[in-house]
Amino acid sequence: MRINYKWVKGEVQMNGKRLALIFCCTVLLLSACAKENPRGAETNAEQNKPPEPVTLKMYQSGAYFTDQDFQLLFVEPLKNKYPHITLENVVSKMDLPELIASGEPVDFFVTWNGRLPYYKDFEFYEDLIPLANKYGFDLGKFDPKALDAIKAVSDKGELYALPYAVNLNATYYNKDIFDKFGVPYPQDGMTWEDAIELAKRVTREDGGISYQGLDMDSLNRLFFPLSLNVIDGKTDKPNVNNEFYKRAFEIGKQIYTIPGNPYRGGGEGVYNRFLKDKTLAMLMTVNLFLRLKEIPDLNWDVAQFPSYKERPNTYGMYDLHIIIPSKISKHQEDMMRVMEVLFSDEVQTAMVKKTLRVSVMKDPKYNQMFGQDIPELKNKRLTSIFKSSPAPAPAYSKYYPSAINMVVDGFKDYVNGKKDVNTALRETEEKILQYIRENP
Repeated sequence: MRINYKWVKGEVQMNGKRLALIFCCTVLLLSACAKENPRGAETNAEQNKPPEPVTLKMYQSGAYFTDQDFQLLFVEPLKNKYPHITLENVVSKMDLPELIASGEPVDFFVTWNGRLPYYKDFEFYEDLIPLANKYGFDLGKFDPKALDAIKAVSDKGELYALPYAVNLNATYYNKDIFDKFGVPYPQDGMTWEDAIELAKRVTREDGGISYQGLDMDSLNRLFFPLSLNVIDGKTDKPNVNNEFYKRAFEIGKQIYTIPGNPYRGGGEGVYNRFLKDKTLAMLMTVNLFLRLKEIPDLNWDVAQFPSYKERPNTYGMYDLHIIIPSKISKHQEDMMRVMEVLFSDEVQTAMVKKTLRVSVMKDPKYNQMFGQDIPELKNKRLTSIFKSSPAPAPAYSKYYPSAINMVVDGFKDYVNGKKDVNTALRETEEKILQYIRENP
């Protein structure tokens, strides 16, 4: 076979030229791309660069988080997930308006949902729904009724804060008092009338000691299950002189006219009679478990909160502990990262097991884990407290704190026989209306 070497040589030369041409084109193309994006390498480096360290401040006007709880629920999990974020816990005697006026950098403010209307004019908060959507924060895992209680403050369904815990209501009872007088312990499913009859059996004097059958920390334990909050939050009109308040007043009078069971005003005094003096048989109040675990010599247990017959298995309306992210903070993305951590499964689990808060996540597993890491709560009837659900919470009014005191005064006049129930309610509503007019 003859080979045409001239043809082969020409073909090789031609292929070489083609390869050279392709190489030149590739170099030109890469050069053009480099000119088109000269900072491409820098951009990639910036994307891989860790976030700049940032310090956020969470203010609480009160004692919503202890230092220990703050470390557990915020500091430690943030260190693991977002180590560039430092969150400071600032306990202040100043309320939010005073903090804003002082120029303090407030990234979060912790309070309860009843205070939201009071802050509305200070332009501190904004609708969190767009922010949650932007950063992929799942609002669907919350109890929707808890979110509705916050949205009730707004005009168009805006969500101005996030609830991290909901207060429970329960019947705490001293087992020794019931044993002493041979009376059966309180049972789940009691109505207020049942509780009153039981209280009559353990209200007595024995050995020079006066034992009181039933008391509560606040008259709101009677008002809230009926979704009563004195003033319409949308119109600022008082709404006291009605059949619902009449029902609550009359139940209250039945309780506090039991001989030996007078109305003493609730507050810290009622806690002392139950926790220290051990002379109160039944205490109807909110979450008391942290205090109870510190008193090992009190022989106590817990039962379901009493219900109105017309509203079974219902206790105080959504009484929420909330966190308000500031709309003027310069660290919106990092604020959402803090919220992401707080409402993670890991932190919510630690919260209910260790800090005895009731989660607002709709997954029932969190209620089932309540108090599991607290030895002092072993063998207590904790399932009883979850047999009731909170009543709906209408919008609060900024006039609520003053108005509720006037309602309490009206109740005192009624229970002490100074006025009948209709007169007490009518005159209370007139006083509230006058107060609103004088304080626009």
